[in-house]
Amino acid sequence: MAQKATIHKAELQISDLDRHYYANHHLTIARHPSENEQRMMVRILAFIRHANEYLSFTKGLSTDDEPDLWQLSLSDEIEVWIELGQADEKRIRKACGRSQNVHLYTYSGNSADIWWQQMQNKVHSIDNLHVYNLPAGQVEQLTDLAARSMTIQATIQDEEIWLSSATGNCSIQLDCWKA
Repeated sequence: MAQKATIHKAELQISDLDRHYYANHHLTIARHPSENEQRMMVRILAFIRHANEYLSFTKGLSTDDEPDLWQLSLSDEIEVWIELGQADEKRIRKACGRSQNVHLYTYSGNSADIWWQQMQNKVHSIDNLHVYNLPAGQVEQLTDLAARSMTIQATIQDEEIWLSSATGNCSIQLDCWKA
């Protein structure tokens, strides 16, 4: 019998001073059986960073032709494609061809560094691709905020993200590998 997704509830209180975006989002997050808490929390971080009323989680790991999150226009065109992990060149090019903006978040420490060394020359000319890395120590702090039901206050200013919840606080400063 196949394992079912684990359901998490998150209330996000977002104050993004960089974009002048202030809103609360109540999310139900299905964590795929093969997804760990670390990856789920990076998905939540990506949501916080790009939050708006049209941004949504997709089927993610269970669907090859969808990102982890996307923002669709009113006419169902993909405006923002958000991918996690170390995508291959073919997937990145496909995403960039289908979406106005592609944001890729890596978070796997040394393996992400090695992946980027191999990938950066292949994708440097893609204008609508943005690549960010979440340093290993910050991934651990972010994962410490995980709970089945969580309320997270997020403040973004000067591209630094401060997160606070009942289980702790952390400050996130992403490394921008490609803007």
